[in-house]
Amino acid sequence: GSIHGNLAVMEKTEALVIRVTDFSETSRVVTLFTRDVGKLSALAKGGRRLKGPFEAALDLLARCQIVFLRKSTASLDLLTEARLLSRFRPEGRHLEGLYGGYYVAELLGGVTEEHDPHELLYDEAVRALDHLASGGDVRLPLLRFELATLREIGQFPVLDVCVTCGLPVTGDGRFAFWASGGGLICSRCQKPEYRNQSIEAETARLLRQLAELAEHEPEPEVPAERLAEMRRVMTPAICHVLERRPKMLKYLPL
Repeated sequence: GSIHGNLAVMEKTEALVIRVTDFSETSRVVTLFTRDVGKLSALAKGGRRLKGPFEAALDLLARCQIVFLRKSTASLDLLTEARLLSRFRPEGRHLEGLYGGYYVAELLGGVTEEHDPHELLYDEAVRALDHLASGGDVRLPLLRFELATLREIGQFPVLDVCVTCGLPVTGDGRFAFWASGGGLICSRCQKPEYRNQSIEAETARLLRQLAELAEHEPEPEVPAERLAEMRRVMTPAICHVLERRPKMLKYLPL
């Protein structure tokens, strides 16, 4: 709900903290990915005080209920309340889970626009963080989140046919991912430099299956060599959308 004030609107939503920077002796600027409003940057006055109005709600990747004042001008929104719902604390100081969480935050910050809502992406991020905190293998939950991210921002790659000639991605052919072409390309249409980066049709099928899972469906079992092939599609696809290589990738066992 919104409460109208002078030139500003008070709004309430659920949010993930994806970046925190110190602003002054007592305040912070927080980047939040919210469920209803999308990404926003807000000033948290008193956000650096230990016993301030936000307590521990502004930890990186904390999930909280927030109230903020949306400014009608280009200035920062103002965070007035943040109540902690859950912290991101991977079990047993699981570093891969922690770095995976930072990667989720990096993607949410890098591929979305301010005040552009993506409820589904918010839910997928919460789901991914729950998995990453549980201490299990990070590779499939991250792949699933990356696929959901590409789908939500309208950059989902073509994985069922060759983007050049339309040959279906089936059988025992080898296909490579062409990032700027937005999809898979068959061996006939490929340039020689793609040879070592090719994947089997079965890998493409598994990627499509992973992308289409319903919210509560568990990920399928995927052998290690398939996971390595899936990265040949996902990493270039994400780098292409971000226009750079994500910083956190080098810390992850992908």
